[in-house]
Amino acid sequence: MTADVTTGLLERVEHRMRSLLSAEREAWAHVDERAVVPIDALSELIASGGKRIRPAFCITGHLAAGGDPDDPAIVAAGAALEMLHASLLVHDDVLDDSSRRRGLPTVHAKHTALHHSRGWQGESRRFGEGVGILVGDLALVYAEQLMSQAPVTAVREWDKLRSEVLIGQYMDVAAAAEFSVDPRLSRQIALIKSGRYTIHRPLVVGASVAGRADLAPAFAEYGEAVGEAFQLRDDLLDAFGDSAATGKPAGLDFTQHKMTLLLGWAMQRDESIRTLITEPGHSAEEVRRHLMDTKVPDDVERHIADLVDRGCKAIADAPIAPQWRDELKTMARRVAYRDA
Repeated sequence: MTADVTTGLLERVEHRMRSLLSAEREAWAHVDERAVVPIDALSELIASGGKRIRPAFCITGHLAAGGDPDDPAIVAAGAALEMLHASLLVHDDVLDDSSRRRGLPTVHAKHTALHHSRGWQGESRRFGEGVGILVGDLALVYAEQLMSQAPVTAVREWDKLRSEVLIGQYMDVAAAAEFSVDPRLSRQIALIKSGRYTIHRPLVVGASVAGRADLAPAFAEYGEAVGEAFQLRDDLLDAFGDSAATGKPAGLDFTQHKMTLLLGWAMQRDESIRTLITEPGHSAEEVRRHLMDTKVPDDVERHIADLVDRGCKAIADAPIAPQWRDELKTMARRVAYRDA
């Protein structure tokens, strides 16, 4: 029953996003053929799939709080979260110089290639990255439009979410540039830029739409623990995952010098890993072998298990129906042990 209701709402979220983009395209199509290019780029990204984790947690938070499944505000909030995620993905790909996303060329890579193939003026890379920035910004505008339909209490949580994820992104970029071994900072960045934004805040936004601010403390404790587990799984997938399954290049954290907890712990045990990552001439496979030799991936797996356990305990006494407590436990394991 819980799965059926959630699936139905996620389908409505999907329809809401696509309807908005379709209406925007229709409004701009008569102006000039160039006017629809950023809308089409965003539509292609939305249509390419994705796990829809943030709207799923938002909807679950709402339903667990006793919210009305027919409330259009929860559909708008879920769509806003996914549209924000699309914005961050496009910008992330520019920051990380990533060539593929969900098995397709990233927005900036596609438009860099287009500029080059047509022999346009200026630098192809600069053009492509400019398009990526603008498409990401456009998604932010649409996210704001959608969230404006939610109650004020949910918008307050949304404001916190947006500012902290961007500050967390900066911290991530700065830590990569400094490349200093600081596992404490790595965990803090994972929490701020990913954990809260992926699970904690969406849950609280959903509960806020239902008028249940009292659930915020339990959802925060659950969300931060499970959100960190989610990010650590992401780090492991980047290092050891199959790019055919993840839909993006493997080893990006290595090439971008991302100071993940995985790398931070590993470099505390084997200083040569720094050289493998920062100096040219070393392959990602070499880095992976050294990481395995440190046994740190096993430690990260144990830490993920502890975080999932902590998250499940955080909602053990939360004032929600048992079926939603079980659903949140299932979701915690699903995001922490995914393979893509």
